[in-house]
Amino acid sequence: MSCDAIAFSALLWLASTGPAPQPTAAPALSAPASVAGEPLFADIVRRAGGLKLQVEAYRKSLNADPAAPAAALPGAEAFGAEIAELSALDMKGHLTLKERGAVDDLKCILRGISVDLPEKLAAMTAAKTVKDQDLALRDMVYLLNDNVEVITAPPTPAA
Repeated sequence: MSCDAIAFSALLWLASTGPAPQPTAAPALSAPASVAGEPLFADIVRRAGGLKLQVEAYRKSLNADPAAPAAALPGAEAFGAEIAELSALDMKGHLTLKERGAVDDLKCILRGISVDLPEKLAAMTAAKTVKDQDLALRDMVYLLNDNVEVITAPPTPAA
């Protein structure tokens, strides 16, 4: 065997027994920046939190008899106006995130909450019994709580 053949064989043998090539790491996905500190989103959180407390107070004031007729809620007209304002702010938050090109779920969730708030308010108004009223109020509490939590939760990378 010539020296060239032996050198070539040694080169192949060394190449096959060398360290395995390291796989290239996929780029790390980064979480979007939190919007919770921005004035618009902080206002949404503040309003939703206050309205949630008001709805919880409404629930506590209900008659204990679930079959009793639904009672008029004190300040219902002002409450309805505040829900309408919050709904508009949620839609503004959705549009703001959409304009930024956001790809996370917050943009869509804010739009959904904006649509759901008037529907939950209508259910509260339409309730005929304490049981129906309590269910409608409970649903409103959950929605307002979601409104706070989706904004204040730490952002996660888009899937």
